[in-house]
Amino acid sequence: SDMLDGAYTTCIPTGKTQVEDTLNGFILNMDANVDVFAEKVKADPALKDGFNAIGFSQGNNVIRGYIARYNDPPVNTFLSICGVNAGVAAIPYCEPSFPNVLGDKCEALVQITSKAAYNRFVQQHLFQANYWRDPEKVDSREYKAHSQLARWGNEGLHFDQSLKDNFARTNKFVWVMAEEDLIVWPRQGEQWGAPDPADPLKGVIPMKETDWYMNDSFGLKSADDAGKMFFESFRGNHLKFSNHDLSKWIDTYFK
Repeated sequence: SDMLDGAYTTCIPTGKTQVEDTLNGFILNMDANVDVFAEKVKADPALKDGFNAIGFSQGNNVIRGYIARYNDPPVNTFLSICGVNAGVAAIPYCEPSFPNVLGDKCEALVQITSKAAYNRFVQQHLFQANYWRDPEKVDSREYKAHSQLARWGNEGLHFDQSLKDNFARTNKFVWVMAEEDLIVWPRQGEQWGAPDPADPLKGVIPMKETDWYMNDSFGLKSADDAGKMFFESFRGNHLKFSNHDLSKWIDTYFK
């Protein structure tokens, strides 16, 4: 609130207690978390005319999902810090072609995760599986049929125009990337980059070369063309930004 000159601020957990909220970040799926978030937003009269939102790490998926599925009242400016909005293709500290603490175990863990992630039961009960995006399985029926991330990005079996319409209701998007992020791979996904289809386990392509941008699957290109997209970064690992960084982003985009 001090950074915002006394403006109304609120934190919207999806659980009734800190323990429940923490558990919901694991065993309550993304769609269910978004539904709880939307209900609480609707119940807060201070937010009825729209609001700015700040998300951290996977918490961004709740806001991004709210924008995609509801956005009423609308998010005016969305500040996404180290967000996994574009999904992840590796577990933490298992970036491909990079020395890591788990060594050869990384490949095995990734294979196990990918095999289980798009099971319908797993998608219904595990938040992290909802944003797992295996670049070698994005064309599979399992991904298209069961992945919540696929549905939000219009990569699923059916196109949903409302996702684009809702995305267009937000006036400003700020995507912040940790330049040395070892938790999220590809880290460029924090700014809508993605694994390179030609070399999906090593290469990464920038946002403007992705299918979801070029096809404007859910409104990303339209937002960019309208001047709504902004990009920031900081040196450091996942969420290791400074108070100075946060203050600068708020001053630049919220005031």
